[in-house]
Amino acid sequence: MQEISFRNDILPLKDKLFRLALRITLNRAEAEDVVQDTMLRVWNKRDEWQQFESVEAYCLIVAKNLAIDRIQKKEAQNVEITPEMEEEADASGPHDQLINEERMRIIHRLVDELPEKQRLIMQLRDIEGESYKEIARILNLTEEQVKVNLFRARQKVKQRYIEIDEYGL
Repeated sequence: MQEISFRNDILPLKDKLFRLALRITLNRAEAEDVVQDTMLRVWNKRDEWQQFESVEAYCLIVAKNLAIDRIQKKEAQNVEITPEMEEEADASGPHDQLINEERMRIIHRLVDELPEKQRLIMQLRDIEGESYKEIARILNLTEEQVKVNLFRARQKVKQRYIEIDEYGL
């Protein structure tokens, strides 16, 4: 088995962990705290790294659990992810950029309105690019449950987006 290095194998995961924590907590400061706590916990388990099938999956599980614990303790309110938290969308002109920003704002709001499980699965699959198998392991679900929840989440977001786009709701 390959030697695992904190600097080379775990530290590069911080952005992915942050995005996952941000999707769960919907709060930038809380997400940063979750990443820091995750790194500390993973470091403290350094003697056990070789036993893990995937250190990345372990880090994602720790971050997910810490983020959920934080929102349950603080009873966080659902706050919309602001455009400042996301990278600027490339657009050919100011009008196109404004339209793209508004679309992204609507999509983020719709994703934030999803049930927690669907929101997490959508984050892990569509944004982080994780496999169904990896998501199933992280969330302790079957691959079929992951696929069904992802399909339902995408359908719900798509349906609500079309309603808003067509009717301005």
